[in-house]
Amino acid sequence: MLALRLTRSARPAVQLRRLLVATASAGTGFLLLCTLGHALSHPGAPAGAALRLAWCAVPLAATVHFALAVARTDPGTRPRPGLAAIGLGPARLMAIAAATTALSTALGSMLALLVFLHLRGDLTGMPFDGAAASFLAADIPLPLPAALTLVALTPAAASLAVALTLRPRDNRPAGTARGAGLALRRFTTSAGAQETFGAYGRFGARQARQAVTAPTPDGDGDPRHPGRTVTAPAPDVDPRRTVATAAPDGDGEARETPAHAPGHPPHDPPRPDPTGLPWGAALLAAGLAVEAYAGRTPGHQLTLPGGPTGPAAVLLGWTLTAIGLAVAGPSLTHLCGRVLQSARPGALRLLAGRGLMEEASRIGAPLGVLCAVASGAYTMAALHDPADPPFGPLTTLGGALVAGCALATLLTAAVEARQARAGTTAALLRLGAPSTVLRSAAALRAGALAALFVPLTLAVAALAALPLTP
Repeated sequence: MLALRLTRSARPAVQLRRLLVATASAGTGFLLLCTLGHALSHPGAPAGAALRLAWCAVPLAATVHFALAVARTDPGTRPRPGLAAIGLGPARLMAIAAATTALSTALGSMLALLVFLHLRGDLTGMPFDGAAASFLAADIPLPLPAALTLVALTPAAASLAVALTLRPRDNRPAGTARGAGLALRRFTTSAGAQETFGAYGRFGARQARQAVTAPTPDGDGDPRHPGRTVTAPAPDVDPRRTVATAAPDGDGEARETPAHAPGHPPHDPPRPDPTGLPWGAALLAAGLAVEAYAGRTPGHQLTLPGGPTGPAAVLLGWTLTAIGLAVAGPSLTHLCGRVLQSARPGALRLLAGRGLMEEASRIGAPLGVLCAVASGAYTMAALHDPADPPFGPLTTLGGALVAGCALATLLTAAVEARQARAGTTAALLRLGAPSTVLRSAAALRAGALAALFVPLTLAVAALAALPLTP
């Protein structure tokens, strides 16, 4: 019920993203149901039905990736101070995000089932009733368990991916984590100083503290108030997040007060530099090697969507290439930002380069996936012979679905990155930075990424088309 209320009360931009998720889920569910209809109309060709079902894994993965990106940018499921006091901790917010994703994808899957039944002629009242009765085996009863399984596949996969990605994590250093069962220790620090009541329940407030005593001529403690101790943050904790204040009642204790204003989430921990470039390059090289080997070695021939026919191992090579680009995307983005601010940069290049390095872990993987999709589309267009029959409606639907999900995922990741740097942008504007500088930095980041990833996409597409070139 809470997930439904949060869904209804969201802003129009959030509702639009959820509607796009439902549309992508409807397209994927319709492709899966069409695979079932083809299997019913061709009972003597199980290999063809299995091949069509395997090709549906690509739109399914694209839809799940897009749903995950939308769930990460949903402001209704973001941790805020005070939510833990009413029972909305990180685990509950993760469950709400998974339930919201399940609602959006289930709505699309139900719409796909209704359209499928109308095309079969099982439901009437629409202009296109029974338009594809021969293709979808309208004369054969539809197996309900198989149809429901295929319809529930997209919501189950999307909600499971959201739950696994947004599950609560302990971001504290390894040496400061405490046991969950020792509840009494949560009210005291290592130095024995008491904390304010309820401080243990605030999201991100339980960081390690280290009590230090400043030497004074009168003795240990605060030089203005002898006998009092000052609590300072540990060396591995950001000192801006806590402010040590003396207790007004003279009990000799120091209180820890969050430095951020009420209603604003605490600062995110610094993200480590991406280190997936060697693994991504290895997977990319392995995929290209598999494709080259498959082109020289005769084997089982596979008919690809759209007409081209080639070795079955080419599919494995394309999969490895796409995974390699996705893994290497964050590192390439980080490297692009580092190169952008090299060689004595000015304020503009420094701002653009630092922004790319900070956003590499957010937009790098979606950018790599989009490059993989673009290279695949370029390869299919280069191999298509005008004498061959045109692309079928299901092939066109699948290609448009994968390309649209990849592009929408990248745009959603860009929205997430913009939300993450909203505080920095506001601080720059308060310091007097002109808005034209911020827009120029954004344009410089986009140009640097295009200068790196467009040639990479064309090179990968050219190498991937070699095994299938006659």
